[in-house]
Amino acid sequence: MRALVVSFAALFATALAQAVLVALTGSVALLGDTVHNFADALTSVPLAIAFVLGRRAASRRFTYGLGRAEDLAGVAVVLVIAASAVYAGWESVRGLLDPHPVRHLWVVAAAGAIGFLGNELVARYRIRVGREIGSAALVADGLHARTDGFTSLAVVLGGAGVALGFPLADPLVGLGMTAAILFVLRDAAAEVFGRLLDAVDPASVDLARHAAERVEGVVRAERVRMRWTGHVLRAELAIAVDAGLSVAQGHHIAHEVERHLKRAVPRLAAVTVHTEPATAPA
Repeated sequence: MRALVVSFAALFATALAQAVLVALTGSVALLGDTVHNFADALTSVPLAIAFVLGRRAASRRFTYGLGRAEDLAGVAVVLVIAASAVYAGWESVRGLLDPHPVRHLWVVAAAGAIGFLGNELVARYRIRVGREIGSAALVADGLHARTDGFTSLAVVLGGAGVALGFPLADPLVGLGMTAAILFVLRDAAAEVFGRLLDAVDPASVDLARHAAERVEGVVRAERVRMRWTGHVLRAELAIAVDAGLSVAQGHHIAHEVERHLKRAVPRLAAVTVHTEPATAPA
């Protein structure tokens, strides 16, 4: 939550400073970058709501808690990014059809540098905290901010083109920034909708299977399934054990499997182990 508050304040201040400079310069490319930075700041809001909901304890109605609210927040982030792309593209096309002079080119360059520095600082902070707490959404939002920082530098290129006598450079750079936003949108949508469809890293599934099969008494592990719930992973699997074992012995092996998986797989918080006799069909 602290990371979200700090990054929101930093991006909002960056976008506000750029908005003042847009009014001064009339740069379409800078306008697109400013709108995108405002949108980036606002993506902190749905994430903050999701983090608050994720803290709530499980209930009889929501037996797994509300950790997956983070996935819904991710959808909101994708929609905000898409809206910023549409607006930036519209303004760029208007600039091509009805070009107007860009004033104070040195101010445009300074604003691009402000956008880059603000986004890069926020990106580093979000990525670091996201990795510490295991939040893929926060890490992805940090990488998004980093990408936006580099697109801010494109504003400087637009100003340089205008200074060299090419007035359409500004709206053309604005279109280039729109394309960059669309690439970010594609990656963000793939991450968010992958989470909604319970996508996980196949390497984590293999790691869980191998960790289970290394436990003494496990003949084989199969039907390994994993899903994200907020910041943590949940897993379920079946293990085959000697059919002659007692219930207590099979229960002990299942607990050992759970312990080994939690130690081997990062961010794994809960494991459900089904024990079956090794003679049973898979």
